[in-house]
Order: sequence, then C-alpha cells, then structure tokens
Amino acid sequence: MPSSIQLAASTEPDDLARPGIDDVVAAAARLQGVAHRTPVLTSRTADKKAGAQLFFKCENFQRGGAFKFRGAYNAIAALTDEQRRRGVVTYSSGNHAQAVAYAGKLLGTSTTIIMPKDAPALKIRATQEYGGQVQFYDRYTENREEIGRRLAQERGLTLIPPYDHPDVIAGQGTAMLELLDEAQHLDVLYVPLGGGGLLAGSAIAARAHLPNIRIIGVEPEAGNDGQQSLKAGKIIHIPAPKSIADGAVVTHVGHHNFPILQDLVDDIVTASDAELVATLRFFAERMKIVVEPTGCLGAAAAFASVNQHRGQQRVGIILSGGNVDLERYSKFLTESSHA
Repeated sequence: MPSSIQLAASTEPDDLARPGIDDVVAAAARLQGVAHRTPVLTSRTADKKAGAQLFFKCENFQRGGAFKFRGAYNAIAALTDEQRRRGVVTYSSGNHAQAVAYAGKLLGTSTTIIMPKDAPALKIRATQEYGGQVQFYDRYTENREEIGRRLAQERGLTLIPPYDHPDVIAGQGTAMLELLDEAQHLDVLYVPLGGGGLLAGSAIAARAHLPNIRIIGVEPEAGNDGQQSLKAGKIIHIPAPKSIADGAVVTHVGHHNFPILQDLVDDIVTASDAELVATLRFFAERMKIVVEPTGCLGAAAAFASVNQHRGQQRVGIILSGGNVDLERYSKFLTESSHA
C-alpha cells in the first residue's frame, strides 16, 4: 500500500492493533449524548417461541437506523483535525455508508462513499441526503477495497473501513455495554455477522463482564465465510454471496476482527433467507417494530435453536438495523414463509 494513503489506523494484517474493553468504554464516553441509547425490548411470545427469556437490543432505533453509527462516529471523532479537514472515504452496502455520511455531517467532515450499484435504494438515498458523495461499483466484478485505497491515495482522504478497524470495533461494542447494563446477566448472546465489527466489539464487551457467556455469531446461509474461517483457523475468502441480508453480504471477515472472534466467540451459525423473512414478519406482527433482514439474523438463529436453550434462560439478541426499502418490506410481509 502506498505510504501516501491516509488511514484512520492501518488495516493491514501486519499491524493488528487490538481493541480491548478500555477502548469500548472510551468509545462509550465519546458517544455519550451523540448516539441514541436504544431500547431493550422483551416479548412473552418471543420467549415462548425460543424457549428462553429474550432481550432484544434494538439498534434499528439508532441514529441512521443501525448500529453502524456508533463505530463510524467513534472512528471519525478520533481523527486529527487535519484528517477531518481532508475528508474520509469508505465502502459499504448501506448502513456503514449512512453512518459515515451522518457522522461526517455532524463532525464537519466531507465523506466519499463507495456503494454497490444494487444497494437498496433507501440506503443510497439516505446516504446522499446525509451529505455523502456516492460512487457506485459492481460488487460481483469489482473490489471495493481496492477502489477505496485508490481514492484515498488520489484524493488524500482517510480510509475508514466498515468493520476492519479498531476504533470501529470499539464503537460497535458500546451497544453491548448498554444491553448488559439493562439485562445484567445473560447466558447466551446472538449477534449478526458480516465483516465482524459488531460481533468482535460485542464479544469484547460481553466477555469482559460475563466470562462464561456463550457468544454466537450469525451469518446468512449463502455467505458463511466466518463460519468456515472459524473452523479452518484462518480467514476464508468466498465469492460475493447473494442474500436478502444485504448488510452481511461480504466476502471475508476483517483481519482485525478475526483474532477476536477466534479468542472470544464460541460458535458461528447461519440463517436462511426464509428464516429471515419469517423473523422479520414476527417483529412486524407481534412486536410492531421494523427490522431489516440483516438485523433479523440473531433472532432467527435463536428461534431455530429452541432445544439448545435448556438451562440457559437469559438470551441477548442484537437487532442490528431497520433500514429496508418499503417496497421490499411489503413483499417480505406478504410472501409466505415455511421457516
């Protein structure tokens, strides 16, 4: 990588600064009064469905509609004045894109966002409305990381990846601190997994306070690179998967994230698109909340694992976001599901 590229911190695998609980706590202080303290909801119907007492951390009510605001704001706020003056660049299918654009607006930093041309229209529009300058690419034929590095070099921008960065990881972990503050004790935790920022940050926070908690990451069935990586003991790269969980459609987990997942996460499981649709409909019909397919990953796995919760009664689930096009959402609500 050319030395002229501006980076919030190195994203190269030979410089793996690893965030810890102190970094998560520092991020929480930085986000105090800026990020929403999102609600933790419960449902007796959901408890019966899962065979356990569930605590839903509703990041679909976060600023920008997803947990990503936490990591984006923390990373940009940690930059030098000169880096913020020059601006930042990132790549994202939507939620991190919106988060960086919004955080940049709040912090007075220009933002360039590389988004797949097939990203949900809602997420593209919101990113642009927050002030992000969107550049499109083809996720199936082009490499967004290479595009990001090139733009950073050409324009002197600071590259803030969506998950493979210590400050982003620490920021995402603050949602878990809030969940623990309200739920107190948890036996099991389910967290959506794409690139691993939310899972890594959540695992750091959860393990520091509850050493014996069982931590489970949940990926789309079509894109189980994290599951393969954990079993292989190394990062596995896969072709760009196709799933309605667009926020978790990645080709590999992050280099900063993977060692944390190896050390702190007990298992990685998957959820099918049909299960995600059924879970999305459950939230709409029974709990009256909008959760996007990616945000449903943890809950879908919890509902499918009812027989594994015996003796583990308190289960935390992070609902990672609620950004879904209304047209797509209406189709999800009306189509039948056999999950």
